[in-house]
Parts: sequence; structure tokens; C-alpha cells
Amino acid sequence: QVQVVESGGGLVQAGGSLRLSCAASGSIVRIYVMGWYRQAPGKQRELVARVTDNNITTYASSVKGRFSISRDNTKNTVYLQMDSLKPEDTAVYFCNAEILSAYRGSYWGQGTQVTVSS
Repeated sequence: QVQVVESGGGLVQAGGSLRLSCAASGSIVRIYVMGWYRQAPGKQRELVARVTDNNITTYASSVKGRFSISRDNTKNTVYLQMDSLKPEDTAVYFCNAEILSAYRGSYWGQGTQVTVSS
């Protein structure tokens, strides 16, 4: 009984900022990795950023210096601060978490739309 819920998407102009949030809840023993993926129309889903339980972060080269991922382990929540947004960042952003519950599994949120206008 694990749920992953995203929020914070929306429409912004180029150069603007958004802050995405993703909260995991339920019968959670441990969250190993939390990350953000995105999928634009006609493209494959790609990793944007992820952070481990040891706070090791990984970023796609296209977002380095503009996006920042962080997590609050007490709230089982991961954030993605998105600054200097570009139209190329337009996509549906999905939260993913590797969670130990009754067993270790991968859980996905429903996605949140981010649209950046030029």
C-alpha cells in the first residue's frame, strides 16, 4: 500500500521557475532512490534527476546548473527546483521511487505537466 503523488506543474514563460514536489506514503520501510523523469511528445522518457538515500545526486546534462533535486527523508518527499526554464523543458514530469515496503519495488506517480512558453 504505497502511493506516490506529484504536484507543482504548470505553465510558465521561458526564464521562469517551478518547484515540483513528490510525496510517497504508505507502508514504507525505506526509500532508496527518488527521481524525476520527463517525457515530451514523440520522445522517450528520460531521467532528469535522482537522489539516493545517501544524498548522492545525478542530473541530465541538459539541466545541470538549472535544476536542483533534494529530499526530505522525514516527509518521504523529493523536490525538483527548476530555474531558467526553456521551452525544451516542456514535458510531462514523472516521479519515481524505489521503495522497500513488503518487498522492494519501483513506484511511479501519475505525472504532472510542465509547459514553458517562448
